[in-house]
Amino acid sequence: MDTHSNAFCDQGRPAKEGGREMSDHATDPATETFVAHRNLLFTVAYEMLGSAADAEDVLQETWLRWVKVDVRQVSDHRAYLVRITTRQSLNRLRTMRRRKEAYVGPWLPEPLRTAPDVAEDVELAESLSMALMLVLETLSPTERAVFVLHEAFDVGYDEIAAAVGKSPAAVRQIAYRARRHVDARHPREVVSPSQARAAVESFRRALETRDLQGLLDVLAPEVVLIGDGGGLKHAALRPVIGAEKVARFAVGGLGRVEGAITVDPTVINGNPALVVRLNGEVGGVLAVHVEDARITGLYFVSNPEKLTRVDSETPLTLR
Repeated sequence: MDTHSNAFCDQGRPAKEGGREMSDHATDPATETFVAHRNLLFTVAYEMLGSAADAEDVLQETWLRWVKVDVRQVSDHRAYLVRITTRQSLNRLRTMRRRKEAYVGPWLPEPLRTAPDVAEDVELAESLSMALMLVLETLSPTERAVFVLHEAFDVGYDEIAAAVGKSPAAVRQIAYRARRHVDARHPREVVSPSQARAAVESFRRALETRDLQGLLDVLAPEVVLIGDGGGLKHAALRPVIGAEKVARFAVGGLGRVEGAITVDPTVINGNPALVVRLNGEVGGVLAVHVEDARITGLYFVSNPEKLTRVDSETPLTLR
């Protein structure tokens, strides 16, 4: 294995090589370039995969290939690294599909706690939203790669074509088809961060006080609640649809829990959300989708394997 192979396996923190910190290699152009673009590459991989653990594996594979490249022969380092990351993500997507087929109950993307200012970046927050990422699950791997690269990261068709192994003309068609598919399932509607926060806060207050009418006031009539316990924690095995059913399910669920429950505001995937703690320990994350000041989507992740990035911020970027 390459001596650099574990250099970036843990959120960019350098590992040791021969008793020295890998940061000693800061003058190495390949290392400097990778570090400079690492947050971008992680964001690309995460938006394609919906899993931070798999995104980290993709970055490891990207690094192993990057250190074998003569960087002096590469005119655009960012584009080249995005291309490698995309190819590795596509490979990983195909293997993940088999895992998801055996998954117990609905599968939701792994929630990432992000800095509060990410919510102010409307473009980034939208591309990371749980609602959109769930729609991306319905695309084919190639459609998802094309959509993510073009719509979120503004990568040109020629560069996408090189990354996915298609002609630019074919990529244009794929992008058009993917955009229509996503628009049909996730209409674009800009909701200000303050509106979203207000809706989430209203929901939180009503939930804490078990105020059924308060929940009904903030939930849209057609609201959908999706739970992901992964077979490790209790969760609804099918979506709960409709304001009254969702409100009663939420209140009833809290009533059955033994112990001290707190529900605190946080920022997940660049959007206002809630973290539920039981006796001080993270028990789940509730991501929220808001339209017209009312909540239309609730995404509750309680699978403990997906809650490892709730207490610390994950840096994400589109540039």
